[in-house]
Amino acid sequence: MQQILRPGGFQILPPIIKNLLIINVLFYFATVVLKQAQIVDLNYYLALFHWDSPYFKPWQILTHMFMHGNFAHLFFNMFALWIFGNMLEGVLGEKRFIIFYLVCGIGAAALHMGVFHWEMREALAYINSLSAEEYESIIWRPNLKINIPTVGASGAVFGVLFAFGYLFPNIHIYLYFLFPIRAKYFVAVYALIELWQGFANNPGDNVAHFAHVGGMLFAYILFRIWKIRYNPFNR
Repeated sequence: MQQILRPGGFQILPPIIKNLLIINVLFYFATVVLKQAQIVDLNYYLALFHWDSPYFKPWQILTHMFMHGNFAHLFFNMFALWIFGNMLEGVLGEKRFIIFYLVCGIGAAALHMGVFHWEMREALAYINSLSAEEYESIIWRPNLKINIPTVGASGAVFGVLFAFGYLFPNIHIYLYFLFPIRAKYFVAVYALIELWQGFANNPGDNVAHFAHVGGMLFAYILFRIWKIRYNPFNR
């Protein structure tokens, strides 16, 4: 039997959103302060590295969601989380929302890492075929592609964005605060753009587009598992 969800209990800053904002801000400033003080670079411990990288740690699959490359990266992710997550947390409830958020973030990382591994398969086969001495001379290089960290809550946030369009398809989103577009069209266009940019694989593009697609994909899968449907009041 499908579950029909009705909105209720909406808040300006619901508890899970509030705590996620606080955690992400604390992680960002801790990273900046500790790096500038030359104490430690948290990116090498908490950002996500390819599993063949010597810097990879299992907990990075979770912690990378709370790391950001710069203040603009942090601000826009948290702003989107707040804008689109408020109503979503009100509908799903606190427990389901945090599960949803984390599953989307981990799923986004899984798709990103899978695609990245496929792209790097020939280079990795070459590195692994080297002698032990040659391997050690290469594998720790910071500019080696598998040693470049992936950071950000974008995968989870794109899951939230998909859920917003899925549950509230006819709500208008104002692009640049001027041009109205229904949420379902906004999400669909955004998903297609991310998919196209992912396949384009522009060498100068350092955005993990397949992580964004992965966040949306896992949001859809989770809603199917939960059998969630919604009759929006603005149909």
